[in-house]
Amino acid sequence: MVKQTAGRDALGEFAPKFAELNDDVLFGEVWSRENELSLRDRSIVTVVSLMSQGLVDSSFKYHLENAKKNGVTAEEMAEIITHAAFYAGWPKAWAAFNMAKEVYAEKTK
Repeated sequence: MVKQTAGRDALGEFAPKFAELNDDVLFGEVWSRENELSLRDRSIVTVVSLMSQGLVDSSFKYHLENAKKNGVTAEEMAEIITHAAFYAGWPKAWAAFNMAKEVYAEKTK
């Protein structure tokens, strides 16, 4: 099971229910359903979903790092973003590429 505390760490006192749903349901239950969809595949879906919304913030960087940790190579990420650019938008792909280059330049954590 994926163990996440980011919701409680960031919002626990201000929005405890949201923090609980983030940590226990989204990351605890949904991300842990590896028999249905691997962590690698979930990472790809999440990166494309966030990119398609134009969300290239700290959450996008986190999910790029997760994708890298879950086995998505730099070459695969470049192909994923290139493919998604035609459906999500060219400017969004540029923004995603800028952050992906940064993440994939970092040594694996």
